[in-house]
Amino acid sequence: MVTTLLIDTHALLWWLAGDRRLPKSVRDRIADPDNRVLASAVSAWEIAIKTALGKLRAPGELIEVVGESGLSWIPIEPREAYAAGALPPHHRDPFDRLLVAQCLGRSAHLISRDATFDQYGVVRLWR
Repeated sequence: MVTTLLIDTHALLWWLAGDRRLPKSVRDRIADPDNRVLASAVSAWEIAIKTALGKLRAPGELIEVVGESGLSWIPIEPREAYAAGALPPHHRDPFDRLLVAQCLGRSAHLISRDATFDQYGVVRLWR
């Protein structure tokens, strides 16, 4: 059975870098060909902003690198943007709120170390 996984921004960067902060069980889930692993346009936006501010470093050809890594990009749909605005204020980060709305709207499991997501009822994978 195919499981849809949506990868949070930090986990995406760690996956691309082969960073061991990403738990082995999570790396195995991402690498499993039976899973569909998605990267959101939300993450591309967040990475671009934080890179421009000097807060993080990312591959210069991020869009292509993600595609070559076997992950699939997904857009931000208007219904997801609207749903993100209607979520309870557990998380004030607009990028994370959009990821929650995308997970809920697509019945996806979220790959993230951020336990705040649990308050929204999404299935979060980290261990």
